[in-house]
Amino acid sequence: MKLATYFSLLILLFSCKSKTNQPEASDKTSEPVKLPTPKKAPRKAPEGVVWIPGGVFEQGAVPDDKMAMAHEKPAHKVYVDGFFMDIHEVSNAQFAQFVEETGYVTVAEREIDWEEMKKQLPAGTEKPHDSILQPGSLIFKKTKSSVPNLYDYSQWWEWKIGADWKHPNGPGSNIEGKEDHPVVHIAYEDAQAYCKWAGRRLPTEAEWEFAARANKSGSTFFWGNDISQLSKYANSWEGEFPVENTMEDGFERRAPIMSYPKNEFGLYDMAGNVWEWTSDWYNTNYYKELASSGEVEQNPKGAKTPFNSSNPYAKEKVIKGGSFLCSASYCASYRISARMATSPDSGMEHLGFRTVSSQ
Repeated sequence: MKLATYFSLLILLFSCKSKTNQPEASDKTSEPVKLPTPKKAPRKAPEGVVWIPGGVFEQGAVPDDKMAMAHEKPAHKVYVDGFFMDIHEVSNAQFAQFVEETGYVTVAEREIDWEEMKKQLPAGTEKPHDSILQPGSLIFKKTKSSVPNLYDYSQWWEWKIGADWKHPNGPGSNIEGKEDHPVVHIAYEDAQAYCKWAGRRLPTEAEWEFAARANKSGSTFFWGNDISQLSKYANSWEGEFPVENTMEDGFERRAPIMSYPKNEFGLYDMAGNVWEWTSDWYNTNYYKELASSGEVEQNPKGAKTPFNSSNPYAKEKVIKGGSFLCSASYCASYRISARMATSPDSGMEHLGFRTVSSQ
C-alpha cells in the first residue's frame, strides 16, 4: 500500500459517516420497461461458487433504514444478469496459492515510488523522511479512552511499516493457522491480479448488492430487519467504538470465512468481517443520476468518472459489506445498502474481496 492513504487520513479522506444525511426523493418511472429474461446458469457451479440469478431490485437504502447515509439515496431500480459468485471472501490460503504460482508481490510489499505517489496528493505536499517512505499498510488500533469526534479517523488508524497480507497486524504477526481467514491489505490492483489468474473478475456494486439482498426486498440486513440478531449473523464491533469490543459475536478482529450463517443465495459474510472491493468508481452523485433517468438501469457498471464531494483529489472505488470495525455508533455498514469509497492503491487491515464470473 502506498502512503497516499496515510496522507488521506490527515485530511479525513476515509469517511464512514456522511455529514449530509438527509433523505433524497426517489424519482421512479411508472412506464413498463422491457427487460431481458434472467438466464439460467450456463453450467454447473464450480466448488466454492454459487449461481446468482439475475433480476430487478431496488438498489440503495430502504425506506425504514434509519442509519442510511445520503450517498445510499435515492433507491432506484436496477436489473442485473445472472452470474457466479464466490460463496466466501478470498482466503489467505487461496491468495497464497496465487502468489506461489505467479510470484506476485502486493502493493503493500513494494518499494514506494515518491514521484508516482505525489501525483495523487495536493500540489506542494512535501516528501516524507525516508524512514517513513517504506512499504506498509494501515492497521487498526484501539483508543485508550472515548473518542468524541468520530470524523477524525487518524485516532484509530496507524500506518505500520511491514504490514501486508502475510503480516495483517504488522511486523511480528503472521497468518499461520489462519489460512481460512479472509486475506486483507489488498489493494485494487492486487485483487485484479488475482482475478486475472483465476479467470474471474470483481463484482459490480449492483451485482454485489443484488447478491447480498437475495430477494429480500425492503430488508435493511440480509437476514431481515431485526438488529438484535446482528451478533448471530455478522462479525462487527460491539461495545464502545473504538475503545472496547465486547466480542459478543465471538471475534475482536477478523473471523474465519463461513463463521456465520449464509444468506438465501448461499453466500457467507455479506455483512461484516472485511470490506470487499467492487469494480465501480465511487461518485457522490451517482445514485441521484441513475434515479433521475426514470428508467431501470441494466447491468450498471458504476459512475463514468470518480468524484468525492469531500475530497476533490480522490479517485476511489466502491467497497461493500462493512467490516469487523462497523458499529451502530460509527457507520453500521453491515446494512445491505451501505457503501464506502477508498483509493485503489490502498489496502487496509479490514479490506479484502471476492470474485465473480458471468460464464
